[in-house]
Amino acid sequence: MSHATHTSSTLAFIGGGNMASAIIGGLIKQGTPAQHIVVVEPFATARERLHTEFKVRTLEAADATLHEAGLVVWAVKPQTFKEAAEQVRAHCSHALHLSVAAGIRSDSIAQWLGTERVVRAMPNTPALVGLGQTGLFARPAVTPADKQWIEQVVATTGQYLWVNDEPLLDAVTAISGSGPAYVFFFIEAMIDAGTKMGLTPAQAHQLAVGTFVGASELARSASEPPSVLRERVTSKGGTTYAAITSLQEAGVASLFEAALKAAEHRAKELGDAFGA
Repeated sequence: MSHATHTSSTLAFIGGGNMASAIIGGLIKQGTPAQHIVVVEPFATARERLHTEFKVRTLEAADATLHEAGLVVWAVKPQTFKEAAEQVRAHCSHALHLSVAAGIRSDSIAQWLGTERVVRAMPNTPALVGLGQTGLFARPAVTPADKQWIEQVVATTGQYLWVNDEPLLDAVTAISGSGPAYVFFFIEAMIDAGTKMGLTPAQAHQLAVGTFVGASELARSASEPPSVLRERVTSKGGTTYAAITSLQEAGVASLFEAALKAAEHRAKELGDAFGA
């Protein structure tokens, strides 16, 4: 199926929160007509915001309008997925389904919706500024054309990668799904330390945030691995050496690994708790 065929097909979003808005915003920027997008969103204020911001069609509850949908994007909270699926199922069994709900496994989704054409995604919040990272897993019934369509949709929010083994999405969740919070945590700590050293909060904020942006860009554009980039900044006995040695002596790397494992474990628990 070519992209031309897809552009005339309706995209339905179940849930109209931040992640749905990021994808909708990206699609509209890339030329998808607003009238080709319909959002099922129970909250009136959220419906009004979607309509005002994007001019998309909104529904308070699933109805026959969803028969037009070629692709259904599930942007609901994990605990409400099953209930939402029961309301949507009758209208969308012919469609391709993309879930961005954390933790809910594709087995559960396929069972609830009565279809095997399910792709599960783990996006992250930088999608809101077009710099997202999204992990994707497709069930065997998903065709190459289906995957291409999913890629076109997800690419509007940043980069994506496919994993062949669904449990790897728990690792994606731990690294990139929850990851922005780790960066904010470090930025917070740097701002805090900077102000204690006498800088103004505004100065510390500029330096800390700017350093993350700059270092990330260096890591992305450099051919060397981060370890080499780090060594290059760390001359023996210098200021950076003092800081890195202090971090190493405190065992920060292993603490950080433990934190990521806790996130991975919690992702598994969510799948168990709210799955079929």
